[in-house]
Amino acid sequence: MSAAHFAAETSRVAARPAATTRALEALSNLYRAWKNRRAFYRLGELSDTELADIGLTRADLSVAIDMPLGTDPTRRLRAIAAERNETIEDAARRAA
Repeated sequence: MSAAHFAAETSRVAARPAATTRALEALSNLYRAWKNRRAFYRLGELSDTELADIGLTRADLSVAIDMPLGTDPTRRLRAIAAERNETIEDAARRAA
């Protein structure tokens, strides 16, 4: 067996676990997005007051649900709430 043949064989063997890892990671991300989407739908059952307590509005839920099916809407909600919190804190600093 030549060195070139050995190197080619080694790279093919090394690529298999990486491809498997990527596939498992993609499945894991899809499952996580599905699970979080189910939890997201439960947020719609909360009252407007309860949503306000966690820094969200009903309009925020509408914005986040428009994301593609395989994506996690809770990430978008987290970003919306953080942005709103920063805006409120900035306004409070300016007022003080």
